[in-house]
Amino acid sequence: MTELINLSLDDARKAVRRGDVTSLELVEACLNQIGEHDKSLNAFIRLESEIAQTQAETFDKNREIRAEIGLLGGIPLAHKDMYYRAGLVTTCGSKIRHDFKPKITSTAIERLANAGALNLGGLNMAEFAFSPTGHNTHFGACRNPWNVKFVTGGSSSGSGSAVSSRMAFGSLGSDTGGSIRLPAGFCGLVGMKPTQTRVSRYGVMGLSFSLDNVGPLTRTVKDNALILSAIAGHDPKDATSSTQPVCNYLEAVDNPTAKGYKIGIARGYFEDNADDAIIESRNSAINSFRELGANIVEIDYGSIDPLNNLSAFIAGTEAATLHAYWLRHRRADYGPQVLARIEAGFQFSGVDYLHALQLRPKIVEQFVKNAFANCDMILAPTFNIKTPRIDETDIEDGQGFEELISKVSHCTRPFNYLTFPSISLPTPELVNEMPAAIQLIAPPFCEKMLYCVSGAYEKHTAFSERAPKL
Repeated sequence: MTELINLSLDDARKAVRRGDVTSLELVEACLNQIGEHDKSLNAFIRLESEIAQTQAETFDKNREIRAEIGLLGGIPLAHKDMYYRAGLVTTCGSKIRHDFKPKITSTAIERLANAGALNLGGLNMAEFAFSPTGHNTHFGACRNPWNVKFVTGGSSSGSGSAVSSRMAFGSLGSDTGGSIRLPAGFCGLVGMKPTQTRVSRYGVMGLSFSLDNVGPLTRTVKDNALILSAIAGHDPKDATSSTQPVCNYLEAVDNPTAKGYKIGIARGYFEDNADDAIIESRNSAINSFRELGANIVEIDYGSIDPLNNLSAFIAGTEAATLHAYWLRHRRADYGPQVLARIEAGFQFSGVDYLHALQLRPKIVEQFVKNAFANCDMILAPTFNIKTPRIDETDIEDGQGFEELISKVSHCTRPFNYLTFPSISLPTPELVNEMPAAIQLIAPPFCEKMLYCVSGAYEKHTAFSERAPKL
């Protein structure tokens, strides 16, 4: 069982294809790992062991009579508890929706199922996905497998914890200001925030319609590319989803290289108040890319700070609008952190909100011209602080709350406003015995390029061979 859970998603699917292992054996290996460690990690809100076992048994029976088993055939995954499945509870990490049963199934979940993937249950998350630390008053703190005293990052906290601890082979998170990349970074995983509109958001709980993204958290770059390959592409049910053709991501990770690519170094804003050890880790990554044959260049990306205000106008206004009814009728059922953040959205004017939206295309166009004029992608830290402890972040809505939120998502938040794809990768060095991470950012719809270069970095540093000692 221990050997099975340590397989990458890609190795596990290949073993199923060869007939070396059954889907049921993979499910039982994950369930054993969950039974042994989830009590201390609190990654699952709801474990659906019987459903997963039944799915696996059905898959294994069908496997005997058909050759095509799907891209993710027989692989057990688990997802942030905000992806709707018709007739099954989806809590959204909240008290308000603790027994909510949607009538629809999200397109992303349907596509994973069509690719042969199984579902182990709903993972812990920040309430209504509104916290970069993963704080949750209702279901308790989700804990980092590297050290249970430290945060997982949020809001996809259970995704980071479950995949890192080998309780699932991969997971879908969501990213409005860093909520895929932060838990990936803090838990030593690969996390991809695709170009906004690359993946359908139909049937996924919304936080900020203009900033939300769907994407995977995995242990390896290829695992990540496999999941994105399964879920990316236009969806008629989501009018905002892009009709841009989906690239062959697997081709990129099967032939990884950084040679000849120009990687721009983001200084200034991304180094502001940064911990020295984090900057050292980033500099080590820069040296690795040099060794891989990449050209490292200094870039001028203009001013980043205004993007945070513009993001705040959009996220705050849209979140307040989505929650207006519940705030009138069920205000007491919100946790203090989330309540404070949502109510702050009512302070923004309609003029500020529309101004932020109207400026966006022009700012994106100008940023592409400035930042990517002399480089193919940008390298920046995923976060520039040491991993916080859970007790440090257990701030309700009092002094230091806004400062904490700002610090944790300082490096990730701008790229949600800019819509750019961004992949978070672990660095080989630990900081304070916890993972550190870099992110690579590219122009819209350049995920294939990010996978190509990330795969080379992974091979060079062997970061995916490292795991927490549970």
